[in-house]
Amino acid sequence: MCALTRAEKPVAELIRFVLGPDGVLVPDTEAKAEGRGVWISLSRDAVAEAVKKKVFARSLKTEVVLPEDLAGLTELRLVQRYLGALSMARKAGQFISGAMKVRGLLDTGKLIALITASDASADGRSKMVGPLKALHHAAREEGISGFEVPHFELLSSEQLGLALGLENVIHAALTRGAAAQAAVEKARRLALYTAKPTDEGTGRHAVDGDLLPNGQV
Repeated sequence: MCALTRAEKPVAELIRFVLGPDGVLVPDTEAKAEGRGVWISLSRDAVAEAVKKKVFARSLKTEVVLPEDLAGLTELRLVQRYLGALSMARKAGQFISGAMKVRGLLDTGKLIALITASDASADGRSKMVGPLKALHHAAREEGISGFEVPHFELLSSEQLGLALGLENVIHAALTRGAAAQAAVEKARRLALYTAKPTDEGTGRHAVDGDLLPNGQV
């Protein structure tokens, strides 16, 4: 249950916070830390609102020391988890970078996620997103249900390159495997946390942080 809204949600749509040994509240992004925790909806706005309304102290029934920017710290932790997962996927041979290689995977459908740097050119982005939409359309035409290859556009090429020890990471993809699937889940959490609702939102979060408008794939 979200301590801010009191709404019951799946764990995948919540983030846990716990008190550290020094009494400072910290995000428990993996929900594995010992001790009593407070669950908040996986949203930067929700975390900021919880701080403003003193939800953490009220829920824990004790004095709580809050970081200067808890919402920002939480996003940083989620980014670190995502980058760490991408690094593990690369070591497992399940992370592919380079426009030509990624386009080849799109043509064959042998990927589980498309990754684009947030500073990619509009032309380069469209050359990847177009085939991805065609892939989804073909799956629907063939009656394949549940087929989805998400497109994550969350971090800059510099952020991706520094974390992965590569240069100029603009286009990348994740292929099938446990490490890659873990990276997809980390990316989904980061996307959900940074999502910004739009006037015509459908409730489905786009990978760049905005809600997908009606009819958009």
